[in-house]
Amino acid sequence: MKQELVFEAPRRAKPPRHFADLDGPARAAAVADLGLPAFRAKQLANQYYGRLVGEPRLMTDLPAALREQVGEALFPDLLSALREIGCDAGETRKTLWRAVDGTTFESVLMRYPERNTVCISSQAGCGMACPFCATGQGGLTRNLSTAEIVEQVRRAAATMRDEFDGRLSNIVFMGMGEPLANYNRVLAAVRQIIDAPPHGFGISARSVTVSTVGLAPAIRRLADERLGVTLALSLHAPDDELRDTLVPVNNRWAIAETLDAARYYADVTGRRVSVEYALIRDVNDQPWRADLLGKKLRAAFGPLVHVNLIPLNPTPGSQWDASPKPVEREFVRRVRAAGVSCTVRDTRGSEIAAACGQLAADGG
Repeated sequence: MKQELVFEAPRRAKPPRHFADLDGPARAAAVADLGLPAFRAKQLANQYYGRLVGEPRLMTDLPAALREQVGEALFPDLLSALREIGCDAGETRKTLWRAVDGTTFESVLMRYPERNTVCISSQAGCGMACPFCATGQGGLTRNLSTAEIVEQVRRAAATMRDEFDGRLSNIVFMGMGEPLANYNRVLAAVRQIIDAPPHGFGISARSVTVSTVGLAPAIRRLADERLGVTLALSLHAPDDELRDTLVPVNNRWAIAETLDAARYYADVTGRRVSVEYALIRDVNDQPWRADLLGKKLRAAFGPLVHVNLIPLNPTPGSQWDASPKPVEREFVRRVRAAGVSCTVRDTRGSEIAAACGQLAADGG
């Protein structure tokens, strides 16, 4: 029996309008509506994106008499941190956020010697129903607003600067939700992430990764935006029979169509596609599947593909487990033998349920 996929989020009250929901002209109009001169819009943008200040009361170049008015109109407090949990000697931190309507979702900040990455959510929950993923099993609550997405980035960047004297370098849309099912808001957030101050945070497009389970038309649409971000395709099986079960969206866009769309992305952008593959013991880790994966990817992409093998991070109640290390090593060897680049992803955050597939916000 095929699982029903939910692409549209249930209707809920909209989050309040925030400065980060607005593009340049809309910011100028909002400032004008407050009776303020046009230069205030750029001033606010410099504070928010350049100085990472999200509260007008801390914007010292804004007259004190205006701060409350601007705060109420353009900078509502969208998110509050309900809980923060750390592991990996403090190098990994998961934050549970609560939105103004009570919706909860998670993001994960990971510090490495050569980079600092935040894994952000694009939806509260997920409607893709992948059975090995805690988020997918929880169902979809709602799409996040552009500002709710952007605020995860701003706060992570401020944390890196203020607590660690560092700089946020990488953004991955691999938290809760299917980014391409919230296309317009994710696109607006990506633009703010990669645009230079005062219009955005100025993070390189090459350092931004947008993941998808394979919404083929949206992959092609993203390619045509020509933003140059990295596309990560969550494949998890090389054959339709198994992928129909592991990634139910495959019932709508089968592997051939999904790979064709991802190849279009590679052709248009010139960027190598990352293929994500959660390795599950006795489910998708057989040698013949490694061979088939390598063969299909080599035929579809040539050198413009890289396989990220992810040792399965078990979730509570799951009947599945990670593949044994010898099986994992053989899988890597066979994919590489087909002429496809393949590595095993570092399983950061598994002990605090912050690793890939484990995010399942619980506001309790």
